[in-house]
Amino acid sequence: MRPLHLISFGYLHLPTGPDGSPVPPTADRIEDVRNRLRDPAAARDILDLDGLNPRVQDVVLNTPGARELLANLADYASLPAGPHRIAIGCAGGRHRGVDRTTARHAGCEYIPRVA
Repeated sequence: MRPLHLISFGYLHLPTGPDGSPVPPTADRIEDVRNRLRDPAAARDILDLDGLNPRVQDVVLNTPGARELLANLADYASLPAGPHRIAIGCAGGRHRGVDRTTARHAGCEYIPRVA
């Protein structure tokens, strides 16, 4: 299996295209989780933490549908002609991208981070 790169990014930090819409990073698949996963930033006690923190991972992974999303990404990544890069975007790119947890569940090794 070839290496798979997962990229977490924040829609609020992306450059805009000529039409004013955000331009996400280049990827074979872009997964917008802003409306699919609970936003841990709404909880003040974990606002300053990021997706590497187990408390944040717990909040995100316990969102209904989160584990199914990860399973779907893992299945997609294991296709014979599967992707090289999957980008996972939320509002700020720090929490719901779920950096290491997403990688572990999808069987990946490397996650570049896009601010």
